[in-house]
Amino acid sequence: MTLDNHSPVGISKWQIADAFAEKQDQICKALEEADGKAHFREDLWKREGGGGGRTRVIANGNVFEKGGVNTSTVYGPLPKYLGNHVNPEATEFFATGISIVIHPSNPHVPIIHMNVRYFESDRGDKWFGGGIDLTPIYVVPEQAKLFHRALKEVCDRFDPTYYTEFSRQADDYFFISHRNETRGIGGIFFDYLRPADEQSFEKLFAFVLAVADTFAPIYLEQVSAGRDLPYSESEKHWQTIRRGRYVEFNLVYDKGTRFGLETNGRTESILMSLPPEVRWEYDHKCLSGSREEETLSWLRKGVNWVDV
Repeated sequence: MTLDNHSPVGISKWQIADAFAEKQDQICKALEEADGKAHFREDLWKREGGGGGRTRVIANGNVFEKGGVNTSTVYGPLPKYLGNHVNPEATEFFATGISIVIHPSNPHVPIIHMNVRYFESDRGDKWFGGGIDLTPIYVVPEQAKLFHRALKEVCDRFDPTYYTEFSRQADDYFFISHRNETRGIGGIFFDYLRPADEQSFEKLFAFVLAVADTFAPIYLEQVSAGRDLPYSESEKHWQTIRRGRYVEFNLVYDKGTRFGLETNGRTESILMSLPPEVRWEYDHKCLSGSREEETLSWLRKGVNWVDV
């Protein structure tokens, strides 16, 4: 490795990795307490070429059918596809982050995803990225409003322009173009947030940590609203169809999946995001006037969820 032991400013990249690991501990504890039955299984893995990670998976609980809260810190030769984003002379990279996907059992509790990450190269390139998005099986506008208002609150603490810009980016990113629908109700998404100096570096780092801190309270509010609602076999059937859309996005479009596979990450950890049961039906149609049809009507860009 030609990278030195510190980022180009005062905060060590290893301190960033340690902070993400601490957030992993806190989030896993909160999810276990909410589930009340299941506990996370932990796997430590090493990456050939440099680094490794800590995968934690929860399954078959009272609330969570499958989920993962993963951290990784990897480094080594720069992947070719990142060449357009870094100094042409860069040859080595360092990346660390935390990634979460939760698939609940009850179709009235939404799927959630969160990721925050940091990247730097051996030629001074550095940036933060991440975000949180929600994928309800059935869209409930009032719950969507609570979710987006909480995200706006955390964004506004750092920059009044963040929420508007990052929610737009979430709409654009979490879009299944071959279906002409969004994956869910969006949230916030940001990438290549490059600090100009030490002060802005510290501000961006504080922002991504605040996003991570938002995960548990923002999601457990959604869990509490839906976990005890009764559901039918037809609603479970719809859940597996919507999970199919989730799989399509992750395998076709998701940058994190691609980054993990192209940097020789651990395949089991990368594909942890896929649900345990999923369904594809040829030319599936929703009944006119059904809740399923209503949900599809919400899966579009540009919805003002804060004031819906």
